[in-house]
Amino acid sequence: MDKGRNGRITGERTVGHVACTETYVQANITMQATAWNRKHLAVNSERQYIDLYLQYEDIIDQGSHALINSHRAGALAALQKNGLPSLKDERFKYTDVQKAFEADYGLNVKRRKMVPDLRAAYRCSVPDLDSVLYYVYNDCIEARRKDMPDIDGLFVGSLVDFAELYPEKFKKHYNKLSPDGIVSLNTLLAQNGVVIYVSGGCKVSQNVQVVNLTVGDMPVMTNRRMMIILEDCAEASVLLCDHSLAGSRHLTTEVAEIYLGKDAGLQLCAIEETNEDNNLFRTTNIVQDGHSRLAYADVTLNNGITRHSITTQLMGEGADAKISGLVIGDGAQHVDNNLLVSHEACMCKSDILYKYVLDGESKGAFAGKVYVAQGAQKSDSQETNANLCVSPKAHIYTQPMLEIYADDVKCNHGSTVGQLSEAALFYMAQRGIEPAEGRRLLQQAFAVEVIERIGFEALRNRLTRMVEERFRRGHGACGDCSLCSNK
Repeated sequence: MDKGRNGRITGERTVGHVACTETYVQANITMQATAWNRKHLAVNSERQYIDLYLQYEDIIDQGSHALINSHRAGALAALQKNGLPSLKDERFKYTDVQKAFEADYGLNVKRRKMVPDLRAAYRCSVPDLDSVLYYVYNDCIEARRKDMPDIDGLFVGSLVDFAELYPEKFKKHYNKLSPDGIVSLNTLLAQNGVVIYVSGGCKVSQNVQVVNLTVGDMPVMTNRRMMIILEDCAEASVLLCDHSLAGSRHLTTEVAEIYLGKDAGLQLCAIEETNEDNNLFRTTNIVQDGHSRLAYADVTLNNGITRHSITTQLMGEGADAKISGLVIGDGAQHVDNNLLVSHEACMCKSDILYKYVLDGESKGAFAGKVYVAQGAQKSDSQETNANLCVSPKAHIYTQPMLEIYADDVKCNHGSTVGQLSEAALFYMAQRGIEPAEGRRLLQQAFAVEVIERIGFEALRNRLTRMVEERFRRGHGACGDCSLCSNK
């Protein structure tokens, strides 16, 4: 059935290895009918999504939960008032959000299941990593019952189920960050997501691995939520992997809210290996209580446009955050990381290291701000951004910042931008190393410092080989990478 240009489309599609019936709502079909519309509506990309929500509000609510739905009215008002970010917004000046969101994407608001058996279509594993594996297709989590760990105090499941089982905890932690236009849009349209909840004192021995798969054989927009909640003295290790199964254009917004209670410890690693048609806009808000410990690594190996906004609030005395990032870009890849680390209590420590290796015509951006509040004495912060532009057409924008309102602190920041050392290449050539191999070795040596900061030993070993293969084969290497393989 085809409803015409107002855009509900149903039909038989094939996703991965599975044929299925899907229902998509097209966000922008009527708005792109003429060249005039395309030109003049591009400055107001959020309008199409507001109209879509108002038209399909009941269907969106039916596919979610009442507690999630209760936040939509506020998100709608904020989006109508402020719109999506523009290049004039300081935190978004390196990524054209309006352009990325103006295209026509489908929304699976009727919750059609597109991949009944993900294991028949995809496999993602790390040898020697003791982990329990969950798949998330667009915004729906799936795991075989026998694979789910029987651990008292651990919940890994859907946002809808969490809201139903733990309504008070949901209310305490959901949608607590200060919204920008992307967060408002996500809150308006998100129907489901993933929650990892660890109760007080529970120490999860197995690693929790979540594989996010963007699927669909037509342009699809996914709005996904994630919550990671560790109560007092809880400990967990989480590995997030982002992949794309199909060749169509995809746009994903994800809002991740992470809370660490007193003396809690979280190791978190996120790896993106999608493709040039995948646009990912992720917003992560982290709140740490006293003496909590966070080790977070964010690795981008293949992508189209990636924009990641991270806000870390050190709210309790002695909180510790180690945040690392590695970006390998070539072709027309675009990666924009924007960080804010806020020291709100005494004796907190933050250690930030981001490295970019850019080839081809790729573009990278890093803006990192460390804020030390008045009274946050004995704060200790180190912020470093190092960048390697392999190609003369690659561009990097770097902006490390400090804003300090306490007088007894130790805070340093800096950035570097450079090219491959001709002297080092000449030295290796004198010893019989081919120029291409020499360049690869220099790039890999540049990246290894970030990899060594990752807390998963098995993942460090595998990621080292992934990065080596990425440099050896260049753009598009994820088709047969050493971490993941298609069956």
